[in-house]
Amino acid sequence: MAKRYCGDDRTIILCVIPANIDLTTSEALKYAQDWDKHQVRTVGVITKLDIMDSGTNAKRALTNQEVFLKLGYVGVKNRSQQDILNKTGVQSGLDIEKEWFSNHPVYRTLPKDCYGTDTLTHKLSRIMYAHIRTCLLYTSDAADDLLCVDLGGRRIIKKKKKKK
Repeated sequence: MAKRYCGDDRTIILCVIPANIDLTTSEALKYAQDWDKHQVRTVGVITKLDIMDSGTNAKRALTNQEVFLKLGYVGVKNRSQQDILNKTGVQSGLDIEKEWFSNHPVYRTLPKDCYGTDTLTHKLSRIMYAHIRTCLLYTSDAADDLLCVDLGGRRIIKKKKKKK
């Protein structure tokens, strides 16, 4: 099922990888690299940074020095199961995440565009905007050349013939 969606050139791929595995052997990254040869639609999301073994960190991965992705990686700290059981709200979880990154001895020294759910949200918004714009330009150009355009099997726009 993942191939069906991620193989489509119009899909943005969020390659979610736990921080406690080796990126170089990640199946998710290998698939993403196969499906997105030019790396124009794959963003790495590194999770579980807060449960890494003591003395380890994902600095090299977050700074794109381990397995290169053109659009890079963003590290996030999600709410824990205990936070969910305690009914910690989403906004409180985001505040806890910000505080955790700002207090971490390694991550607080990284550029702000390497971590945080807010960073991921803004990055994805920019990527989506550029991607949609590219797809619409392609569709518009195709519509100019044809009487009808197939928009991914979902809908067909029929152009009216010009009267001579």
